Amino acid sequence: MARPSTAQKRLLKEFKELLNEPTEGIIAGPVCEDNLFIWNCLLVGPSGTPYEYGIFRATMKFPKDYPLSPPKMKFDTPILHPNIYKDGTVCISILHPPGDDPMMYESADERWGPLQSIEKILLSVCSMLAEPNPNSPANVDAAKLWRDNRDTFNEIVRGQVVKTLVNC
Repeated sequence: MARPSTAQKRLLKEFKELLNEPTEGIIAGPVCEDNLFIWNCLLVGPSGTPYEYGIFRATMKFPKDYPLSPPKMKFDTPILHPNIYKDGTVCISILHPPGDDPMMYESADERWGPLQSIEKILLSVCSMLAEPNPNSPANVDAAKLWRDNRDTFNEIVRGQVVKTLVNC
């Protein structure tokens, strides 16, 4: 039997921490015990936002050199948000590779670092849901709608929330 890699040890440690000290509104864990590199996540929409009461499914895929490189996160549940691509891929600083931003928009300390954790990623995504950054949109149409017609934006999101509850 092969010895677990550094990445596998770290992922197992983080999974145990999430089990032993759960964070309200977040559930995450490996899809199966044979592959620690793909996780299913459930995030409850933040209170006081149009995402409130929604249950959003996402997948995180970890690279073999985790935690040196960040995972990729993609919502499986349709979700309208300025910082989430139309295909569900999350665009947030904490998931960007370590080091300086070639576009000079983010500082290196905002980007991925090995001290980050799965819990911090998921908490950051929940914060992002509550407070979008329309100045760096992944979904330009969502950012424009959020800026120019918040009532319509909120109505669309609330419709998506209802669908998350029906499809649980």
